[in-house]
Amino acid sequence: MSAGAYDAVMARKADILRAATGIDYSRYTDGPVIVDYAGLMASTGYDATEVRSLQRARGVGGTPMLELRNVTRLVRELSPPGHGARILVKDEAANPSGSFKDRRASISAHHAKKMGYAGLVAATSGNYGAAVASQAAAFGLGAIVIQEAYDGDGRGQPEILEKARKCEALGAEVIQTTVGPELFFMLLKILEETGWFNASLYTPFSVQGIETLGEEIVEDSVALTGRRPAMVLCTHAGGGMCTGVARGLRNAGSEDTQVVGVSVDLTGLHMASDHDFNRKSFTTGHTGFSVPFTSWPDRADVPRNAARSLRYLDRFVTVSQGSVFFATELLAQAEGLERGPAGNISLAAALVLARELPRDELLVVTETEYTGAGKTPWAQLAFARDMGVDVVNGGPESEQPGAVIALPLSPTQLACTEVDLGAVRRSYIRHAMTMLGRSPGEAELAFLAEDTRLSFAELADLMTPATG
Repeated sequence: MSAGAYDAVMARKADILRAATGIDYSRYTDGPVIVDYAGLMASTGYDATEVRSLQRARGVGGTPMLELRNVTRLVRELSPPGHGARILVKDEAANPSGSFKDRRASISAHHAKKMGYAGLVAATSGNYGAAVASQAAAFGLGAIVIQEAYDGDGRGQPEILEKARKCEALGAEVIQTTVGPELFFMLLKILEETGWFNASLYTPFSVQGIETLGEEIVEDSVALTGRRPAMVLCTHAGGGMCTGVARGLRNAGSEDTQVVGVSVDLTGLHMASDHDFNRKSFTTGHTGFSVPFTSWPDRADVPRNAARSLRYLDRFVTVSQGSVFFATELLAQAEGLERGPAGNISLAAALVLARELPRDELLVVTETEYTGAGKTPWAQLAFARDMGVDVVNGGPESEQPGAVIALPLSPTQLACTEVDLGAVRRSYIRHAMTMLGRSPGEAELAFLAEDTRLSFAELADLMTPATG
């Protein structure tokens, strides 16, 4: 790839993306910061009832809500008297491709078919690729999945390679790149060459598809227990899960439910580093995505990101890689549910946060994911050892991302670390001020307050250090 070819494609980025989604983002933006968010979300043309109907017609959604009785019993043994909420999990592995991301892909595929696109293109190394491949097949569309799969020495993580096999089994063409800027360039190039639909994770189609998950969580919780959830845990990466689920909870009248984002702590690892790329055991749901996307969501493969998690997060916590592997084994051995580790990120936090809540409250984990040969803890830990990462026994305090994975021996060793949302909001404001290059006007202040979920007074307090 020559520098000239790269620059030429990037110069056409806006036109390529407009043609590949059918959304004229200029209609919903005013300057470098303001987004007409309500207008952008309504631009799909589908209402909540229609979205659910479209998903159910393709076997998406309506997944089981399972009560983790044995896990809850264990948590209560570790909780203060009268505490230890009932833990429920939405078994999203029951979706056609095995994850909640079928919900994201379903509306994109329907819309692409409706608008006459011949296929879907997605840049993802995660479960979303399989979801796009599955929904494309259901609608008789082509599918191309572009994966950032290898480091400079040609080594691929077993989880990513497992997902490539899944995509290919579902009929998609998989194009794999090394870590770096090549991924976005390849996406633009293929979109331009094929004229296919950009099934981005960050369009309003994708986020709207997740709203049904939030709605079902409320409905299933009430049907199963007679109560609405006090807390819902969402694995947090680019913000789509948190945004869509929170919007769905509100659609279902559960505005008081606490929404908690959960990420794997990969502090110190740079996601664009060839050295660091294979020294992590999670390709999604980690701080390498969640912190940058929370502090500035518009670093996406569309002009404006419909996943805007700061609008909806009540808390943001991190867990260690070893804690997630522990939760995965616990789910399998205590409940008989073998599921993939990435889907258990929020479960690892639930084992801690449920202890804060009274026994009669509900805590809901939003997802499970399918598992496979490359997704199992054993495959991932073996690869980590091959990359020079030490695997030891111990609690999260013993873990060092990229160097040490610490596997707890007991649930008493599990912990969550709070992320300071005030600091994240301050970072967001700093980004906005940089984009503006001046003091914000009245309309910009109103948008920033809305996008960060702050009052004008709180916004002013945060802006003082950001500008000084």
